[in-house]
Amino acid sequence: MGPSLASRIQARLAATYGLDELPRVDDFVQPTEDGAREALTLREDGEGGGLEVALHLPRAALEGDATGIGFDAMCQIVEGVSHFLYVVERARRELPATQLELELQAEVDKYVLLALGSGARAEDRPAFAPRRAARVRERLYDRVRYLDAAATEVGQRYRLANDLAARFAHRLEATFAVPGRFDELRRALRRFYAAGQREKIELARAA
Repeated sequence: MGPSLASRIQARLAATYGLDELPRVDDFVQPTEDGAREALTLREDGEGGGLEVALHLPRAALEGDATGIGFDAMCQIVEGVSHFLYVVERARRELPATQLELELQAEVDKYVLLALGSGARAEDRPAFAPRRAARVRERLYDRVRYLDAAATEVGQRYRLANDLAARFAHRLEATFAVPGRFDELRRALRRFYAAGQREKIELARAA
């Protein structure tokens, strides 16, 4: 049996952002039941002062064959793995991570994997298909339905993350991917990943 879908997503994001020495995401995945949504739960270990992590994902995340997985399920899995990696990396660097950072980075990561494919890596440039990328970008950021009302704190956060990610993704596509400037694309992605909340917002709004 080959590597799981979650581990393959982890490997591709790690390669895109230059991350190494990461814990195996599979060791933290707990399959969801009855259509429950993805979720990352964190709890401080009272004895050792560490952090207990559990990543709740659709069962397909632990399977090796991604055939037949719907768009929504794939987005949930990418989002969950993105949250996991971001929390782990920020903790390793002893930096804080806000909920907006997590949501914004996950929205960008979905675009990176589903629209750019492996095109974010210089060695896989032919993987980028402009028309497909534009369709995926539209589906990710324009054809969305929010579960939380716009007047709520959570609803506002998700809408802001979506808007900022849409602007940043459009810039990545138009400025770097379409002209084939993949080395610059990778640098822009890595700068965004390393940034904290304020700089992430500034980079997105500059697009």
